[in-house]
Amino acid sequence: MDSELEAFIPLLPKQGVSDPAVARKIYAELAAARPAPDTTGLEVEDRTVPADPDVAVRVYRPHQPRGAVVWLHGGGWTVGSLDTEQHWAAPLAGLSGAAVISVDYRLAPENPFPAALDDAYAVLTWAHAHAAELGVDPGRIAVGGHSAGANLAAAVTLRSRDEQGPPICFQLLNEAILDDRQQTWSARNFTDTPWNTRAVRAAALRHYLGSQPATPYAAPARAEDLSGLPPAYVATAEFDPNRDEGIEYALRLLQAGVSVELHQWPGTFHGSMAIQSAEVSQRQLAAIGAVLRRALAA
Repeated sequence: MDSELEAFIPLLPKQGVSDPAVARKIYAELAAARPAPDTTGLEVEDRTVPADPDVAVRVYRPHQPRGAVVWLHGGGWTVGSLDTEQHWAAPLAGLSGAAVISVDYRLAPENPFPAALDDAYAVLTWAHAHAAELGVDPGRIAVGGHSAGANLAAAVTLRSRDEQGPPICFQLLNEAILDDRQQTWSARNFTDTPWNTRAVRAAALRHYLGSQPATPYAAPARAEDLSGLPPAYVATAEFDPNRDEGIEYALRLLQAGVSVELHQWPGTFHGSMAIQSAEVSQRQLAAIGAVLRRALAA
């Protein structure tokens, strides 16, 4: 493991998402303890997207944005908010030059699948309808996210393709959870990795799915046909139960004719990019910003 990251492991909370109430409290406290992100050069605005129910978003808009990305936070579908996600969304807007639309989707288990997906899709549709207002070309709107948020981003691309919905120019999947079956080597063997373990994944999926069977929109790895999807950037962490399904999904996208950049970050674990003092975390965030900047270029 990366030595800078390893030094932080004793300080990390032991609880995962097995108890959503506990996880939300810990997640909010950790976010509140961090300094507010630098929003110099960004216009930050809270908006409400009309839907059923309405969806709150926070838009981070640079001057003359190159495009927009509908950004979906991680947290096992059970934790996370606009406030906790500001530490990712604001730097991403600055690095990419894109308008980042951070989505406050409904959380499980109170709102199981497909509530979060419906919210994400509603925001994508709204972004296209309001592209001129956002100052972006409607042909340069991407989706992206981390962990459960990356799951939602992948699902949104499938749904938009299947329903002939708003076009998506790019998908960014960072440490995505894509498969409910937990049969990959990493899912079966990483039982004590930091933040994310086999048991934490199982609890998150249980909260998200409830009593419903998994469909490709809930677990995109179940999709039989990945053709016709937008180009992708897929990033995986070495010590993450999600690792192998991310790699396999990237290869399947490539075999289906989708342009893919796959980046495996050695020495990292799930969510370790939040430890921004580590050099590898800084390189990860810079890479995500750079790939979005390239993808949204005219």
